[in-house]
Amino acid sequence: MKDEKKINLYVDDLRDCPEGFAIARNIDEAKEYFQNYEIEILSLDHDLGTDEHGNLLLTGYDLVKYMCEEGLRADKIYLHTDNSVGRENMYQTFLGAQHRGFIANDILIYQYPYVPNKYSNKE
Repeated sequence: MKDEKKINLYVDDLRDCPEGFAIARNIDEAKEYFQNYEIEILSLDHDLGTDEHGNLLLTGYDLVKYMCEEGLRADKIYLHTDNSVGRENMYQTFLGAQHRGFIANDILIYQYPYVPNKYSNKE
């Protein structure tokens, strides 16, 4: 059962989590938030790092595909990635999913960050 309180979710492996957001450092953590909470604002990075063997982890684009397959929603989606190709792929996939009815048409999707990206190098 989902918590009725909406949260803002920031999905990023390196950047500082903005005030007012919960942080998911990987796709599995992001999926847990979607299973347990309603999401008001989703701020999404594309590249989410590598494992201990140097293999790429699942990306923000993988989360986009999951959201579209499962019909998940956030009221507003911001793409804060510096990866221009990844940003365009995520954006166009969301728009296509809306057009085809896989996700709600009232979701607002933006190709830019909600807040400035910040790194504190704490980790």
